[in-house]
Amino acid sequence: MTVSGQRRRPVVALYERIADAVHDGTYPPGSTLPSEPKLAAELGVSRPALREALLLLQEDGVLTVRRGVGRTVNDRPPRRGFEHVQPLEELIGAGAPLRVRALLRTVEEPTDFTTQHLLAPARAELRFWESLLTGEGTAAALSHEWAAPDGLLDRVHPEFARALRQTGAGAAVSMLAVLVGASRETALNAHSGITATLLGRRRGEQLGRPADTPAVLVTQVVRVGETPILAAKHMLPTGTVPLPVLQSH
Repeated sequence: MTVSGQRRRPVVALYERIADAVHDGTYPPGSTLPSEPKLAAELGVSRPALREALLLLQEDGVLTVRRGVGRTVNDRPPRRGFEHVQPLEELIGAGAPLRVRALLRTVEEPTDFTTQHLLAPARAELRFWESLLTGEGTAAALSHEWAAPDGLLDRVHPEFARALRQTGAGAAVSMLAVLVGASRETALNAHSGITATLLGRRRGEQLGRPADTPAVLVTQVVRVGETPILAAKHMLPTGTVPLPVLQSH
């Protein structure tokens, strides 16, 4: 079955134009945006569409409204996030993203986890990335990430497939960060689950903690439409960094 990437609606494209202008320095941190009429004229869009995009940028922490001043660019605007899909290193970095250290970049056959969450056939080859996330010299999380088979990605999200192939084996980046960066024209949706557990011996050694250390296990699946393209497990030992949780229904 061939599935094509879903195109974003116009307000999302407008959101991206403004977000890109923030990140390329057109509207640097701390600067004030032009008034709505002027900005709408500069961008060639209607004021209602512009207002909706600006509200979304405020919700995502890119802009702040200051009484008597207008809309200003935050000092630390998030890199992206219209779909609220964020790499773990940004989500739990509290404004200062954690560092990603590549432990393993390989290809492996499906496990029970990836068979269930990526719907991968038994003999498929899946890219697997193991990464250690650190902040201020302390190991904060261990991430395992799998991508759907290359053939499926080439059909569903070719930009992501291409970005994965171009990312070096030792690149200090998570697979989810690669996906988010390649998704300017593709809408993503994600689902996560959180359970309490213990680190265990191997993960404890990797995180520099005793095996019986309590931990939070976050499982995550990212989709294009109804097609899963990335699955992940993130292990966060207690006492490292806070994990913000937004519950939806």
